[in-house]
Amino acid sequence: MAKITLSDLRHSYFTKPKTPDDWALKQLDIEWEDGGAYALLGPSGCGKSTLLNIISGLLVPSHGRVLFNELDVTHASTADRKIAQVFQFPVVYDSMTVFDNLAFPLRNRGVAEDEVTKRVHEVAEMTDLTAMLKNRASGLTADGKQKISLGRGLVRTDVNAILFDEPLTVIDPHLKFLLRAKLKELHQRVNNTMIYVTHDQTEALTFADQVVVMNVGEVVQIGTPVELFEEPQHTFVGHFIGSPGMNVVPCTIESGSAIFGGRKIKTANKVTATTVKTELGVRPEFVSFAKTGVAARVVKVADAGRFNIVETNCQGHRVYLLSAKGEPIPSGAAKLAFDPENTRIYLDGWLGGRRVGS
Repeated sequence: MAKITLSDLRHSYFTKPKTPDDWALKQLDIEWEDGGAYALLGPSGCGKSTLLNIISGLLVPSHGRVLFNELDVTHASTADRKIAQVFQFPVVYDSMTVFDNLAFPLRNRGVAEDEVTKRVHEVAEMTDLTAMLKNRASGLTADGKQKISLGRGLVRTDVNAILFDEPLTVIDPHLKFLLRAKLKELHQRVNNTMIYVTHDQTEALTFADQVVVMNVGEVVQIGTPVELFEEPQHTFVGHFIGSPGMNVVPCTIESGSAIFGGRKIKTANKVTATTVKTELGVRPEFVSFAKTGVAARVVKVADAGRFNIVETNCQGHRVYLLSAKGEPIPSGAAKLAFDPENTRIYLDGWLGGRRVGS
């Protein structure tokens, strides 16, 4: 296992990058503790797979260093870094049995056969593959083959980290929940450093202790799932995490307070007078109908099971709120109230100012 440090890291696929857009990864400084569970979360093209390839040794960064336990491994091979990887499409030897697939990494390193047998049975028990050990891998379903990939990552005792690159993409939706739970259980049992790349917020938030949210080559926020939901540091994080995502509407600033729809909106933070773009961010969970508030009009109501998702037109902007089943929903004209503790002012997309009372 290893503590992984990315120091002043940047990468471009151009020989001589000239503009910020030429960089696939802009400057990154990240430290992951030994034995932690981490996720790289962001849309396609944000740089997360590039970053994973740099960590694994498949790619040498244009600038900066990669350190494992303070040792510079920037130019070291994947083998020398002792990395195990699980890819989007399972890499499985169909002609081999499940046992031989799991044993392959150990036999390839000359491990004694009695130790191979012991480790294979231990990992098979962890990954629910014991009953299939004598079966050929060609007869397994996609989730069974992905379990073999997971098992091959776990079977070695010398790995510094296990990297997952969109490992559940090809898995049927009804099986994803089971495999997500299995991954979390495996991390708690083996305590390896694990880094999980995904564009799926559910996968990231249920697996990781710390999530790195990325957009256009930058780290936008690093935090726990609760921190990312409750206090997004950027409007992108608010949009990307949550279903529906955070409402973001333009506002003006007067004496440090936000004005929207002709009303002063109480917020969790204050800002000074500014000339940059100013916006209010509030999640649908913290918007409600009220007797007094910002004027709006109900546009659509969607049944989401335990609650309704209500879409409103508020001062020409789309604002969502969640309404519990059975609660009355106005027809047409309505007033909206925003919870002050969970409504924030953003400056050019970034959380602005200071917390109220600080």
